Amino acid sequence: MNTNLRRAMQDCDNYVIEMDYADAKGNQTHRIVSPIRFMGSYRFLGLCLCREAPRQFQLSRCKNVRLVAASEVMMPVAISG
Repeated sequence: MNTNLRRAMQDCDNYVIEMDYADAKGNQTHRIVSPIRFMGSYRFLGLCLCREAPRQFQLSRCKNVRLVAASEVMMPVAISG
């Protein structure tokens, strides 16, 4: 997972992250995120393209993380979950 996040951070013009995310209450959503930077060893800051705002994501709550070409993503992205 961290490899995909690092790649998207280093090449933010070309890649974003697609993932399933569980919030603090356990609600599952599917997100498209442009990662910005790690905030310690357990979370990262990213621009959530679904919410159109910066958000912090706990790594332990991220599942099925995959690297996606930014050219495949249309803005805004609807949240599904």
